[in-house]
Amino acid sequence: MSDRFDVVIAGAGPAGAQCARDLAARDYEVLVLETEPEAEFPRQSNKSTAGTFPSMMASFNVPDEVVMNFTETVVLESPNDHFVRDQPGAVLEFADFKRWLVAEGREAGAEYRFDSRVSKPIVEDGEPVGVRYDGSEEVYADVVVDATGPAAPLAKDLGVTDLQRERQAIGVEYEFEGVEADHPDFADCTDAMMLRLDHDLAPGGYSWLFHTGADTAKVGLCYIQNDSHREYAKEGMGIDDYLEYWLESDPRFENATRLDGKQHRGSAHIQKPGQMTTDSFIAIGDTVPTIDPLWGEGIHKGMLSARAAAATADRALTGTVDTSAEQMAIYNDLWHSDVAPKMNTRLLMTELLYLTPNDRYDRLMADLRRADGDTLAKVNNGNRLAMRNLIHLDDLPLLARFARERLGS
Repeated sequence: MSDRFDVVIAGAGPAGAQCARDLAARDYEVLVLETEPEAEFPRQSNKSTAGTFPSMMASFNVPDEVVMNFTETVVLESPNDHFVRDQPGAVLEFADFKRWLVAEGREAGAEYRFDSRVSKPIVEDGEPVGVRYDGSEEVYADVVVDATGPAAPLAKDLGVTDLQRERQAIGVEYEFEGVEADHPDFADCTDAMMLRLDHDLAPGGYSWLFHTGADTAKVGLCYIQNDSHREYAKEGMGIDDYLEYWLESDPRFENATRLDGKQHRGSAHIQKPGQMTTDSFIAIGDTVPTIDPLWGEGIHKGMLSARAAAATADRALTGTVDTSAEQMAIYNDLWHSDVAPKMNTRLLMTELLYLTPNDRYDRLMADLRRADGDTLAKVNNGNRLAMRNLIHLDDLPLLARFARERLGS
């Protein structure tokens, strides 16, 4: 029992590292266990496109040194049209960002043990009291946090998580040089984060081009293997085949070459979380899951969930220690109010968006141009009135199909 901390966190991703940073700054004894060796970190987990916005940068004091490129616009593309919105943003160098978070946590007093694979919780009298890692190694804590992402070894063992295979999105991305960001046949993607809705390229999902400066960009795609994917998919093609197909068919990439060692793969679940806590335990980040259901942005959501977990643990450990399930459930309230408000509405929007056929994507671009400048932001925030402003009478068959599929699921 000598190896004991106030809080032990499994996983040193943005959620786990930010939770450690917040708690260490409050003078708690915090241990982070990370699977990867420190010398290679984060080679295996360097999987995020890492596009974010000023609100995240300011909220968490992220330094300019981890930014690859500051962007000025968001571009939405359909097969034959586009929409451009002025929106400052930043494309992070994700590996540098993760290493910075670790350094910040250490400076605040958190301890990190790399090359330490967490396997299961230690449970006594029905309650988690620590974790087992690297086979037989054990560490004890008042609060245990699972920030391992979809692997979720602790949350699964405790029966907390409910990740559904049919809700899993998979993605692949490469970094390129020689990209023609301002091609005459497309919207200008210079200093932009571009998202393309096109079932020909990403059936049941979307593709992206995030400009990272000069002639370089992050280029990738993702999709959910759902009914929409099965309807629009090309026989025998996997996610790598779709990316190759886009690269070969889009003139912006005619002279592009992949940068060595700059390949990123990842997965996340697009679903409403169920249980997120139990006695002395909190699941955060993509373990929950916590990701923007429309556009897949996960860094800000994950770090907000980390901050909510830190606040919950702080309250439980202040004064008389109370880490009961009732106290840990405060995290659930914070998650739904501060991390991902209107989650149900936004998940419905996601399902409807990916069910929509390509020609309706073209019309959506025209609708957005006609609408007021705040419509996209309102829709993205789950505003039902703003959503109705983008719906037409001839959308009724699509909405009826959507309702049938929802009732049948």
